[in-house]
Amino acid sequence: MHHEQPNFLHEQKFLGQGIVVGVDEAGRGPWAGPVMAGAVWIDPELVERLPFALKDSKKLSASKRQQVLTELTKLGFLMAVGHADVEEIDRVNILNATYLAMERACIKLQDKLKSPIKTILVDGNRSPVFKDMTKPKNMVPIVKGDNISLSIAAASIIAKQTRDLFMCELHNLYPEYQFNKHKGYGTKIHQAALDSLGPTAHHRKSFAPIKKLIQ
Repeated sequence: MHHEQPNFLHEQKFLGQGIVVGVDEAGRGPWAGPVMAGAVWIDPELVERLPFALKDSKKLSASKRQQVLTELTKLGFLMAVGHADVEEIDRVNILNATYLAMERACIKLQDKLKSPIKTILVDGNRSPVFKDMTKPKNMVPIVKGDNISLSIAAASIIAKQTRDLFMCELHNLYPEYQFNKHKGYGTKIHQAALDSLGPTAHHRKSFAPIKKLIQ
């Protein structure tokens, strides 16, 4: 099997038009916890110095992800995380909540950059709908973007790492649900905890397995 390494080719295509950032989400699927999105600007001058382990975050262990994140921070890459909480997910649905998280990450990143983002490379097959941010010139969805674009790969790592840490903190509040193990995803352990204890305030009431329990 040939494994593609993420590269900077998609970014380079749009560099002439201004700032290019990568965006990815973590936590669309889980039954509990917020959905988070990362947005990252890779300075073209710094591409050569990117950590070698910057692959799809799904293939990295948690400690490796943390290491990459630390290296990116040390090198001065600009990153931001946005999130949408459980109430928002239940109110506007998970897809729109994901767009909200992505938009919030991009607005925060734009504030750090102090100049407008012209191109957003986003993981997936559809362009997010933004309500408040001035529409960037290009919104470019890239299927399996976290394997293809370095900016998206970095965004995927920061989103996943930040969300996992949040779920581990939630574990301290609700140890019996073992959020530190499944991070809110629908595992057997999680289902068993729900069956015996019922949902917490952090469970997504609009998701079928929880909806079933509260009707």
